[in-house]
Amino acid sequence: MPITRNRLAKSIAPATVAAALIITTLGAAVPAGAATPVGDTARTLPGTHPEWATPQADAGAADAAAPATARIYLAGRDASGLAALARAVSDPHSPDYGTYLTSAQVQAKFGATPEQVKAVTDWVSAAGLTVSASTAHYVQVSGSTAALSKAFGTGFHNYRTADGTHRAPTTDAKVPASVSDAVLAVSGLADAIHKNSSSATSVREAEQRMNAAAKAGPDKKDPATLPTVPTCSEDGYGSKTAKGAPEGYEKNEPFAPCSYIPTQLRKAYGVSDAKVSGKGARVAVIDAYGLPTMEQDANHFSTLHGDQPFKPGQYTEYVTPAQWTHQDECGGPDGWAGEEALDVEMVHGLAPDANVVYVGGNSCYDEDLYDAMAKVVDGHLADIVSNSWGEIMHGKSGDIDPAVVAADNQIFQLGAVTGIGFTFSSGDCGDSSPGAAATGVNCQADTNQAQADWPSASPWVTSVGGTALELGDKSGKYGHEVSMGDLRSVLSADQKSWSPMPGKFYFGGGGGVSKDFAQPWYQQGVVPDSISKTAADGTTSKTPLRATPDIAMSGDLVAATLVGFTSGGAYSEGGFGGTSVSAPETAAMFANAIETRGGRALGFANPALYDRADTNAFHDVDDNAVHTKRGNVVDLGVINNTLRVRLYKIGADYGLSASNGYDTATGLGSPGKGFFKSFALKK
Repeated sequence: MPITRNRLAKSIAPATVAAALIITTLGAAVPAGAATPVGDTARTLPGTHPEWATPQADAGAADAAAPATARIYLAGRDASGLAALARAVSDPHSPDYGTYLTSAQVQAKFGATPEQVKAVTDWVSAAGLTVSASTAHYVQVSGSTAALSKAFGTGFHNYRTADGTHRAPTTDAKVPASVSDAVLAVSGLADAIHKNSSSATSVREAEQRMNAAAKAGPDKKDPATLPTVPTCSEDGYGSKTAKGAPEGYEKNEPFAPCSYIPTQLRKAYGVSDAKVSGKGARVAVIDAYGLPTMEQDANHFSTLHGDQPFKPGQYTEYVTPAQWTHQDECGGPDGWAGEEALDVEMVHGLAPDANVVYVGGNSCYDEDLYDAMAKVVDGHLADIVSNSWGEIMHGKSGDIDPAVVAADNQIFQLGAVTGIGFTFSSGDCGDSSPGAAATGVNCQADTNQAQADWPSASPWVTSVGGTALELGDKSGKYGHEVSMGDLRSVLSADQKSWSPMPGKFYFGGGGGVSKDFAQPWYQQGVVPDSISKTAADGTTSKTPLRATPDIAMSGDLVAATLVGFTSGGAYSEGGFGGTSVSAPETAAMFANAIETRGGRALGFANPALYDRADTNAFHDVDDNAVHTKRGNVVDLGVINNTLRVRLYKIGADYGLSASNGYDTATGLGSPGKGFFKSFALKK
């Protein structure tokens, strides 16, 4: 693609519409001729010559003197041994289950040797490049494009794209045999960069349907007409009929539920009944940048809604404002504030006694988010890592940089062997197809096929889908769930009809079968061949493939979750939706499970989750089993200071649906009444 994607973890401030995944590129020059790397047989790095760099788009040789950078990820020792151990310590049926290594032990057993690092350093230095940064995971280099060409045995040309002119290798890059075993992958050779988007986090289309506003008192209008103030169902799902609204999918549709607060979610998902609070567990939240008032806002939010604020030392954060970059492209700290607040407040809300660590990437670009993940793993800062961002793997302008996939998977495996698990939101664009992107508000327009998003598709993470949670009554008792997916219609000016009718796809949980990864061992016997042998884009496979998501929780826009944070100097609250809600909720549930295990780490959770398939550990979400009248709601809220009315049909995801057993909308289902008990250690 004309851009190497950097996961742009998208965050949305209150009263802002969820934006589609934004892709930004950085211009760079490229040298023409290239020298072959010194050594015996050079090793080719597939995918480093991007698909968009075609002969037809060739604009000539890049400036050999132009500055260039690249990141060389280190393979370390015994990659196959690392994967095998990550599986063994994560599999409940393995004798090594739960026998984790320390970070120091992992580095000694699997990290790059000093000799490997020296070999890489000598190689790039001999080519005229300078090592600008070096960690346990990579060597960052800079220099002229000519030096880059010499080091990697390829020319660099400029190529015309719809997004401007960009530099890229004329052929796949190569590394000399002398360092072949030391190099995992190389990123940054092409100058176009993809960003990640926070996987949904949308403030229900800026509709500030706040609980406070919804409870502002009785409307003075005739009861046969619509209210003139924001209105929602307070006493359980569908408890308040939208009188005065025209007939939609059926007569007398209810108002959407008031935005949920943590006490309701804890009740609905069995946290309150299990009397767990995440005590003894640590959860890390990764986003870009950092909200300076985060702890203060989380404490204020908790106090306002009947919960306890963070205790001294319970919340910590790692942010480096002096090193923040790409703020214009990424939306800056303000653009990420809503996502950060959502993630932190959901974790604290569902696991009130868990320690929460916020780690802010220095931008929304891939390398900076990778650095944040590596910081958590290397320092063992947490037991679970919540991530609410992602990107498509295949687009009109090309495929995801393979270096991103390789480096991320290595970090996930390193986390697994030390007892750290990662949750990732599955996206908010249904099957991420062009059809979904045509009308979906949180889709990446560049998509060229139905697909599962990255990193959600990784076999080494817990992919989290979304549901629309329906509370049974005012007490917050669990009622029903359907898959997260909304068709939307707008009320006409004369308030007599909806347009369009039926509505168009607006927002929906991500998922699907990835054609990029084989079926992981833990899905065998649970995900049927009828699902696993057909990729999201319709291509068939002789062998099973990785299916997503693994689990799902509340995240729909019309069953939104209340979030509060400071923006523009003022604290406010609004309803948020998306699998950006579901991922931190799930991380909090894992923290509560750790408490039931006496504080013992859960690690990479997927093998344990699939071991509990078809038990009462999960609510088996089935769209077909829910009464149709529970599937449509009227939303009456404020958009740009104007009262607007919308009709939503829920349980209507694009290309995905929930059915009996495993499905690609909600995976195994949502945590059920037996979830925590199933993790309790036997005495």
